[in-house]
Amino acid sequence: MYIDKVINNNIISARDSMGVELIAMGKGIGFGQKPGNEIDDATVEKIFRLENMDDKEHFKELLGSLPLEYIRLSTDIISYARDSLGLELGQNVYLTLTDHISFAINRHREGMGFSMVLYDEIKLFYPLEYSVGRYALELIEERMNCRLAEDEAASIALHIINGELNTEMGTTFVMVQMMREMMEIIDSQIIAPPSGYYPRGHLISDLKQLVNRLVSEEPIRGRKDEALYQFVKDNYQEDYQIIDRVSKYIEQKYQCNMTAEEKVYLVLSIKRMRDLYTC
Repeated sequence: MYIDKVINNNIISARDSMGVELIAMGKGIGFGQKPGNEIDDATVEKIFRLENMDDKEHFKELLGSLPLEYIRLSTDIISYARDSLGLELGQNVYLTLTDHISFAINRHREGMGFSMVLYDEIKLFYPLEYSVGRYALELIEERMNCRLAEDEAASIALHIINGELNTEMGTTFVMVQMMREMMEIIDSQIIAPPSGYYPRGHLISDLKQLVNRLVSEEPIRGRKDEALYQFVKDNYQEDYQIIDRVSKYIEQKYQCNMTAEEKVYLVLSIKRMRDLYTC
């Protein structure tokens, strides 16, 4: 691995043996170095491969402008999400999360408050990602002596979700909002069990798959089963009417159209939920 450009004392741009561009990070890795010099592997803490990154120049600029500890925080949080929880994340999450952590810490130190409007929804729909956000708060406090507000756990989780889905942040935000509104419609139509608790795991999973498909506008795959569709419509009329309301709502507000198959999946998911809490 050879140096292409020294960004600062701790960050360099380099090329591997195949000529692929990458960024290497390490304390003092760029000090006294020049383009063309070979890198001592012992000085490398982290390598970022840029072939799959959308905004390479922005990433280089960001890394060059931030304290090394912010970058370490971001990489350690992402490593935790990947290694401990098995989440698959795109390379761009290094850019967006590092930028956000820097912004969040600076804002906190300036005494600026923050409220995450989808805090409860992210906790409900994305518990694994939210746990990454909680881990991040502990790590930031430990290393920076800075306790961010609890809302920041959801904000960090949103960046992790975005890294999983490989979408724009605004799109991810809309997806979570759409799931919240769909769940509100469903909850408003179902009589609560005596305990007040709904076993909603399958329903939440189905809503996530549905919203991913609706926003990406990917065609649904699989064989259409008209007989099943008609059976569900005839025999689970109450649940079908609920999902029909959901379908009409998202079509009107988001111009997204559910297929007959997707309606069937959600109707069956509601029925399964009812069966579980009536047992």
